[in-house]
Amino acid sequence: MSHSKLWHTGTSVLMSLLLIPLLAACGTTSNTGGGSTASSTCSSPPKLTKTSHLKVGFSQEVNNAPWRIAETTSIQEEASKRGDTVIYTDANNSDSKQVSDIQSIIAQRPDVILIAPLTEDGEVSAIKQARAACIPVFLVDRDANHAQVTPGKDYVTFIGSDFVKEGQRVADYMIQATKGTAKIIELQGTTGSSPAIARGKGFDDEVASHPGMQIVAKQDGNFDRATGLAKMQTLLQAHPDVTAVYAHNDEMALGAIQALKAAGKIPGKDVLVGSIDGENEALQDVQSGTEGVVVQCNPRLGPIAFDTIDAYAKGQTPAPWIVQQDNEYTKANAAQAISQGLGF
Repeated sequence: MSHSKLWHTGTSVLMSLLLIPLLAACGTTSNTGGGSTASSTCSSPPKLTKTSHLKVGFSQEVNNAPWRIAETTSIQEEASKRGDTVIYTDANNSDSKQVSDIQSIIAQRPDVILIAPLTEDGEVSAIKQARAACIPVFLVDRDANHAQVTPGKDYVTFIGSDFVKEGQRVADYMIQATKGTAKIIELQGTTGSSPAIARGKGFDDEVASHPGMQIVAKQDGNFDRATGLAKMQTLLQAHPDVTAVYAHNDEMALGAIQALKAAGKIPGKDVLVGSIDGENEALQDVQSGTEGVVVQCNPRLGPIAFDTIDAYAKGQTPAPWIVQQDNEYTKANAAQAISQGLGF
């Protein structure tokens, strides 16, 4: 990968390509700043009138790992740059708390709400409540179940990465690196979350066409390092002949690497490891050869999120999904990525 390709260019390119003319509103009541009272006649999704300073609600699903911390920091810093204020909540990995958090944000009458939902179904009721209160909602980094809520109607848009493609990219690397033969343990993300569902599908579907790529076990590691470590320790007892580990995020991969080392195996030699996110610690493991590949899932969503909000307030309607563009890191470019500050 060339030096220029490592730079994230998603915001400027995507905003110009994905914005389409404003759709006609289905009602008459709009959000004119500070939220509006609940109404059955507000537009679908609710409109947003740009003011000099927006009050933005941000419901984070949890903020206890490097990826989440980087995302939260990006959103808060971007709001500060623009003179906007943020009402911030941390759901501590609980669907019920996140619903309560969003209800609390709604009661404070923000102009707009950003939600990073824990699971696809868990926050649906709160998204609908914000819609009923005529407050536009933007989903960031994780999407909701489209069978229950619809982008462009119940919420404005989803801003995030292509999780299916992320899984495919790890699979493609592993297929090539192992010459199509491997016994794979898959450490999955939080059950019911959009990245766990899509990253699993992307990887599993890709390796399915290669009979030598056998997924011998799958376990939910909850996107957590300690859980990934514990699950990997147990799985190694049942599958001591494993030759590859695919983790849905870096934290679980880092836990798996600890377990492999404790079992006397050499990650990168005895067992190929691949994951998704782009943490500095994982990039350092790629640079050293401990991990084979890390597919980036860029957490710095603040600029693209606020660009989208501003464009919406100016009368443009974003596409239902604004795709964050991500990189892929191997030993060939990991050091360069670290030096450019692309990790977190």
